[in-house]
Amino acid sequence: MPTLRAAFFMRTIELETYNDCWAGEFQREVVLLEAVLCENLIRAHHIGSTAIKGCCAKPVIDIALEVVSLNEIDRQSIQLETPGYEAKGAFGIAGRRFFQKGDDSRTHHLHAFELGHPDIDRHRLFVEYMNAHPDKVAEYSALKTELASRYRDSPEQYSAGKATFIDMIESAAMKWKR
Repeated sequence: MPTLRAAFFMRTIELETYNDCWAGEFQREVVLLEAVLCENLIRAHHIGSTAIKGCCAKPVIDIALEVVSLNEIDRQSIQLETPGYEAKGAFGIAGRRFFQKGDDSRTHHLHAFELGHPDIDRHRLFVEYMNAHPDKVAEYSALKTELASRYRDSPEQYSAGKATFIDMIESAAMKWKR
């Protein structure tokens, strides 16, 4: 049986054109999460490329959760199994709890952070900035399409190829926020 890391690298990169339904899928999932997480959930943010109008994306809804307590999220992970989420722990990022839904097809990712964690603003501002700058969306989509074509069977190289652009946008978004 392959390790989690090996299974990740065997995934194929398949992008879709922007789909207006992704926003509705996010909203439906938030209703479900509110029922499961109750008072621990402060806010949910639609992040990632499916939250950027006009951007091509892997059809996975990424959701950043601001929670009161990661310890409580750890306790609630069993309840998150009912709607299909699998707990993955911090999954390489300190101060986060990561969950995926959809087994190998991966339909949703949850990124839970305690209120005030800097990654919440970083993800949120990236989406806000991109939605306010359609020229950057077009540039990002072109880059992603080219990388998906070149690294279809190598998610690690696909992600590495986006890193410089993402860093540039995150920096621009912080300046734009001010």
